[in-house]
Amino acid sequence: MKSKTLFILCWCSFIISCDFDEAPPTMTETPYEFNLPAGVPFPPIPSDRAVTLERVALGKQLFYDKRLSRNETISCGSCHLQSEGFADHHPISIGIDNRIGFRNSPTLINVAYHPYFFREGGNNSLESQVFGPIEDHREMDFSTIGIIERLKDDENIQTLSHQAFGKSLDNFVIVRALSAFERTLISANSKYDRFKYWGENEALTISEQRGMSLFFSTRLNCGSCHGGFDFSEYAIVNNGAFASFDDHGLARITADSSDIGKFKVPTLRNIELTAPYMHNGTYNSLEEVIERYNQGGFGHPNQSSLIQSLQLSEQEKSDLIAFLKSLTDWDFINNSEFSE
Repeated sequence: MKSKTLFILCWCSFIISCDFDEAPPTMTETPYEFNLPAGVPFPPIPSDRAVTLERVALGKQLFYDKRLSRNETISCGSCHLQSEGFADHHPISIGIDNRIGFRNSPTLINVAYHPYFFREGGNNSLESQVFGPIEDHREMDFSTIGIIERLKDDENIQTLSHQAFGKSLDNFVIVRALSAFERTLISANSKYDRFKYWGENEALTISEQRGMSLFFSTRLNCGSCHGGFDFSEYAIVNNGAFASFDDHGLARITADSSDIGKFKVPTLRNIELTAPYMHNGTYNSLEEVIERYNQGGFGHPNQSSLIQSLQLSEQEKSDLIAFLKSLTDWDFINNSEFSE
């Protein structure tokens, strides 16, 4: 009898939380058209996580919804701003009640192609990483259970949930919807792309072209870490940016001292918008970053052997920075499809 009563109460709660005037809308699966720029491969989307217009619409709604934080003051979009390449300008991310987070907010651009997530690569699923910022007391300090309860009577959210997944909002829906939206954040339509793939020979200035030649030269060898269409091979390395590390990076997971200071190589796309740089936001400008690489890093014991003194002239530094700025995709940054 007790279990039957519990079942009735749970069923009543379900009916109340899904109080549609009529039957809830049926699930609709309209494929999302990626319209990928030239030179961009189709993202490796698992077969059971199809990206549809309905799922993206719900994911976008949740991404910008401050109700996903405990005191309803920040959203995912608070630390991942479109105008700043879906990163932000704080050295370390700022959570609810102005709590200082753990690391600099990484860009979400092109995460559909990443094999693992977070700065040290500590999570291998775009879906499961969603729980990190939501549950971290320094960030959103909440839970998906709390979100479900808070949004159970929001008819718009519940309608979108039924349209996207055929059921009311739950853990599965939250993480799958957010990841669907994040997979659409593909950026590869910069001046560089127009020059390389579209045959627009005037797209890059002479300085930018010199910088491009330097970047891909065997002398600098930047492409060994920042290769591929996304300008990252997603390797986890110690890039010599610091002499010592309070944040041990990969070693936090492996407990291996040889992994201290190893972090995932970031994309360079839209790099001029994502300052400050490095996992802790220590470097404020591209000029500072280039100078550190030019000096060959600090020589940390785990520093990658690829980091060597570059002996760049002032003109070469200027050209290299000009090229990096040519990787900004202004069409993407200003695309209302991704805006709140």
